[in-house]
Amino acid sequence: MEPARLPRDWPYRDRISRIACAPNDWAVLDIGTGPDVLLLHGAGGSAHSFRNLIPHLSGYRALAIDHPGQGCTRAGNRARLGIDAVAEDLARLIAQQGWQPQAVIGHSAGAALALRLAEIVPLRAVVGINAALGTFEGAAGVLFPLFARVLAATPFVPDLFSRVWGNAAAVNRLIGSTGSHLDAAGLAQYLWLVQNRGHVDGTLAMMAAWRLEPLLARLPRIVTPVQLIASSGDRTVPARISRAAAGRMTTASYQELPRLGHLVHEEAADKVAALLLPWLQARLNDAAEPGRT
Repeated sequence: MEPARLPRDWPYRDRISRIACAPNDWAVLDIGTGPDVLLLHGAGGSAHSFRNLIPHLSGYRALAIDHPGQGCTRAGNRARLGIDAVAEDLARLIAQQGWQPQAVIGHSAGAALALRLAEIVPLRAVVGINAALGTFEGAAGVLFPLFARVLAATPFVPDLFSRVWGNAAAVNRLIGSTGSHLDAAGLAQYLWLVQNRGHVDGTLAMMAAWRLEPLLARLPRIVTPVQLIASSGDRTVPARISRAAAGRMTTASYQELPRLGHLVHEEAADKVAALLLPWLQARLNDAAEPGRT
């Protein structure tokens, strides 16, 4: 979809630009001045999900990117929606634009993507918020990926999903099932996304292509400083996932917020910022001073 088609009250609508970089036609929210920080949203979201966190990022240039096929980014190749391909295409976009990202803040699947990107692009820090760094266990580990591939390959599914879930009551239930509680504006924004067939199609295609096992196997070898922030009320990615992932990385720290849900950066951005900002500033200062790591 075109950014011009977004609702008039869409967060930071006037700061969203379209950037062509093969194979995708990217939508990027660019705001602020200072060190470049990339913001990567979770599956089914868009750059709008950082609307409440961005005001806390004073002193940084926030570059919030819609993933291929989601939000306003047009995917040029459905075969390139898995984590490795998206990270490679993001790296190409970064190089083309001359960005110099110092850190990446990722939510859920965006956190996994941030860690994969850190293997390609030199970064000083990665922050994962309720990071999706686990695989489905037991039969679900086989059936869910297969189910996602079937859904993504069925032409009428995005339309059916938008019709069934594209109403306020259904979206309220969907968001509530994550353990989070959003205000009316936030719920309306997700309703708008769910009602968009292209966004639903892109989300399903990404889920079908997502393969985390290689990245998870390499977690102990990641050298970039990592902060994982989880919330104990997350019903989508339980806090134990981030806790376990942090334990496998020599460069990772772990912090937990009580009671809040999966969309913690939307419902309590101030609490997330209180953990994130001091850690991020310390990492950037350490990296900037000769002889410090």
